[in-house]
Amino acid sequence: MSTRRIAAIARRIAQQFRRDRRSLALLIVAPIAVLALLGFVIRDQKPIETRLGIVSLGGPVDASIQAALSAAAAQAGVPVVDVGTGLAAGRAAVQDGRADVVIVLPASLAGGSATIQLITLGESPADDGARLQVVAGLVEGAGSQGPRLTIEHQTIYGSPTADVLDTFAPALIGFFGFFFVFVLTGISFLRERTGGTLERLLATPVRRSEIVVGYSVGFGFFATVQVALILLFALGSLSVPAIGPLGGFEVGLGIANAGSPLLAFVVIFLTAIGAVNLAIFLSTFARTELQILEFIPVVIVPQALLGGVFWSVNSLPDPLQAVARVLPMTHAIDGLRAVLLRGAGLSDPTLQLDIAYLAGVAILFVVLAGATIRREIA
Repeated sequence: MSTRRIAAIARRIAQQFRRDRRSLALLIVAPIAVLALLGFVIRDQKPIETRLGIVSLGGPVDASIQAALSAAAAQAGVPVVDVGTGLAAGRAAVQDGRADVVIVLPASLAGGSATIQLITLGESPADDGARLQVVAGLVEGAGSQGPRLTIEHQTIYGSPTADVLDTFAPALIGFFGFFFVFVLTGISFLRERTGGTLERLLATPVRRSEIVVGYSVGFGFFATVQVALILLFALGSLSVPAIGPLGGFEVGLGIANAGSPLLAFVVIFLTAIGAVNLAIFLSTFARTELQILEFIPVVIVPQALLGGVFWSVNSLPDPLQAVARVLPMTHAIDGLRAVLLRGAGLSDPTLQLDIAYLAGVAILFVVLAGATIRREIA
């Protein structure tokens, strides 16, 4: 083994990076920027607001439990709101957004203990988890002054017994749909440029806007196939029986969903088309496939950290909340949660806003890509 030849190869790699200033800058700046963003998010997360409602079913010790809970809430600074009387009124208060958690007091005692129900929306597991932790502390304090209290959790949407995959499915589907389509399109479009295909098209009477839209439609077809496969695998489940020595197994995740799979497809399709057009736009600034991958910590990672994949947007510091509201990932995850968890339809105004925003993002990057190509050729 020759140390001289090894040194020559290492020197060539170093010189290549030295000439590629963009890669060198991202090598230094990107990890620091992502770590700084992550530290800001984790250290400065805000406590989730918990508006508490208490519903009495007329049990023998309701008055004492309610008084103890109200006192504990006042001491902890948790606001108690009026949600009316009856279980239906409490559920309606959570569904309408007038309360975040409703405590339903027991109608009877059993052996000196009572079971109380905690009702949450069930749309965001991170929000529900934080609020349940707050209310569990209040219940524990109230239980020390009366009968022993146990908690039963119910949700308006989904199931309180759903596993982690069920509750995080909308975020995961939205993220992977965006991520893989972005990488595929960025590298493929870069090859079109480096192979000279784009330059030959620009030498024809074809308009630049037609080129961008044509590429968007072409890449969009494969994005559609990819999105359909992701959604089909996530929501579907197929049992394969045992064949000889091979045991039976399941194909697909079988994630429970309350809404229309077709409407969920529309949301993730618009997200993917936005990723296609964003990749076309950004790939005009890249010279190598490595530089396309270097856009991941700049474009993809911040959306994963701020868009609601790992934690709630409501818990982010105020400046980052403002940034999160303009990211397409945030609207994709919100839209998928509305469809898959709430069973929302096209009449839902929040879902309408998310779909319109995602469509607007796709159109915006078509325009930007066309403008970028024009400047590059000029």
